[in-house]
Amino acid sequence: MLASWHDAPVSSSPDAEPTPAPAPAYVAAELAGDVHRRHGDPHAVTTPVVAIATPRPLKILVLSRGQRLYSTRRLVEATVARGHEVRVVDHTRCYVEVRNTGPAVFYEGDVLTGIDAVIPRIGSSVTEYGSAIVRQFETQGVFSATPSIALARARDKLRSLQVLARERVAIPHTLFARKSSDLDHLLDRLSGPPVVIKLLEGTQGVGVVLAETKKAAKSVLQAFEGLKADVIVQEFIKEAKGADIRVIVIGGRVVAAMRRVGAPGEFRANVHQGGTTEKVTLTQRERRLAVKAAKALGLPIAGVDILRSDRGPLVIEVNASPGLEGIERASEVDVAGAIVQYVEEHAPKKAQRDRVGA
Repeated sequence: MLASWHDAPVSSSPDAEPTPAPAPAYVAAELAGDVHRRHGDPHAVTTPVVAIATPRPLKILVLSRGQRLYSTRRLVEATVARGHEVRVVDHTRCYVEVRNTGPAVFYEGDVLTGIDAVIPRIGSSVTEYGSAIVRQFETQGVFSATPSIALARARDKLRSLQVLARERVAIPHTLFARKSSDLDHLLDRLSGPPVVIKLLEGTQGVGVVLAETKKAAKSVLQAFEGLKADVIVQEFIKEAKGADIRVIVIGGRVVAAMRRVGAPGEFRANVHQGGTTEKVTLTQRERRLAVKAAKALGLPIAGVDILRSDRGPLVIEVNASPGLEGIERASEVDVAGAIVQYVEEHAPKKAQRDRVGA
C-alpha cells in the first residue's frame, strides 16, 4: 500500500527527544495556518514568511520525532509558504527493505514513494538509525538536505575535530584519552588545569565538565573510565567568559548568527543549560571560519559554534541539525525559509557526492 501525503503525524528535532506518541493527522497547510492563529502562544512563530511561487512544487519529507517542536513546525510552515507539499515522518518508525529488485522505505506499513527531498532532523540518540533511513532514501535518488554520511560524521566529536584539524580550521587544543593514568601528560600538553572534559556523545551541554584542578580532572576521568565512556580533553578558553557564537551556514554562506551567554557561574553557553541569546555582528574572519568548517565536514546546512579567544575565533563544534528557535528569535532571520530555498535549488540535482574522505 502506498502512503498518502496527508496521513502522517507531524514529528522531530535534535533540540529535544520526546517519547514518541500517537498523534492526529495533519494537512500541511492546516498546520502552518495553526501556527499563525496562536497569537497568544509564547512559542508561536514571529519570523515573517513570504509565500514564493516555484517552478514545480516538490514533495518534501521532514524526518522528525517532535511534532510540536519549534524547528519542525517552522520547516513545515516555510515549505507550505513556498508552494510545496510537506509531510512529517518519524524516522524511528520507518523501516527499510534492501533487495536487488530495488530499495524501499516503509512507514507504518506503507511504502514511501514519489518523494523529491528529505530534511533530516535526527536526534543524537538515534543518529545511527536515522542516518540509515536517510541513506536508504539517498540510494533511491532522493535528495537529502543533509547527506547521511555528513550527518554521521558531524555527530562524532572526535572525528569532526580530526577532519577540521586536517583542513586547518582553528579549534581548541584537544586530546583524546581514556586512561586517567595519562592525566599528568594531558595536563602538561594543555598547560592546564583548568581543562574541559567532554563526552564524545553528549549534546546540549550535557556531558561537559570544567575541571578547575588536577584533582577534579582526575576524578572526572576516573568516573568516565569506569563507565567505559570515551572523552576528549580540551584547553579552557577563559577569555570567552562563558559565551559563544552560533553561526548558521546554508549552501556555503552565512545566513544568521547569535551570541549565547551562559547563566551566572556557568561556563557552558548552551540555552538548554540556562543560557541567553542576543544579536551579534560577525567579523569577516568569523564568517570565513564558519563557512570553512561547514565545508570541511561536508555539511550544506550547519550550526557552527565559535569561541572568541585571544588568538582569534575557534570552532568548538559543528551541528548537523541546528535548532531554529533561538537563532530565529535572536537574529530575526527566516532560517527555515532559507533551508527550504536550499532544497528547492538543489533537489533537482539529486544525490550529492561526498568529498571529505573521512
